[in-house]
Amino acid sequence: MSLDARYFAELYAHHDDPWAFRTRWYERRKRDLVLACLPQQCYQRIFEPACANGELSALLAERCAHLVCQDIDPTAVSLARKRLAKYRHASVEQARLPNDWPSGQFDLIVLSEVGYYLDANDWLQVIERSAASLSETGGLLACHWRHPIAGCPQDGREVHARLARHVPLYPLLRHEEADFVLEYWSSQPSLVDLDETC
Repeated sequence: MSLDARYFAELYAHHDDPWAFRTRWYERRKRDLVLACLPQQCYQRIFEPACANGELSALLAERCAHLVCQDIDPTAVSLARKRLAKYRHASVEQARLPNDWPSGQFDLIVLSEVGYYLDANDWLQVIERSAASLSETGGLLACHWRHPIAGCPQDGREVHARLARHVPLYPLLRHEEADFVLEYWSSQPSLVDLDETC
C-alpha cells in the first residue's frame, strides 16, 4: 500500500465505517452491481484485498467455497473478522499490498476501491500478481470511484487506464457511471457457467 498505514488508522480512529459502506445507498447499490456483474454463480476461491470492514466480503462469501480477505489496518481486519464470523470458509489477514500477496490460485480477484491508494508502480505489481494468480477460468473484477481523492497518488480513471493497458486478460464487461467504473476481465474470452451449483 503506497499510502502510509497511518492514513487508514486515522480514518478508523473516528468511525468503524469511515466510508459509510453500511449506510449509504450509493454503496449498497454498487455492491449489488458488483455481484450482478459476476458471470459465475459460484467460485471455488476468491481473493479480496483491501476488504475494509467486510461489507462486500460477506456477500462474496455467499458466492464461493473459500474466501481470502486482506486489509492493511488492524481495526479493519478485526471488523471484517466479526462481519465474517459465521462463514467458516472465510479468512481475514492483515497485509500490505503489493508485497503480502497470498499463495495459490484464485477463480476471482476483487479489486474494489483500492487502486488509487497505490502509486503507479505498486498498482502495476498488483495487476501483474492478479493475472499470475488467476486459475484457467479465473476473473478479475475492479471497481473504483472516478473522481480524484485528496492525498491519493491516482484517481479511478488512472487506475482503470493502467489496468486496460497492462492486464493480459480478456475484457468481458465494463459498466461506467458518472461516479464509478466497474470492469471484469477473464482468463477466457467467454464464460458461460453451465454448472450452476455451489
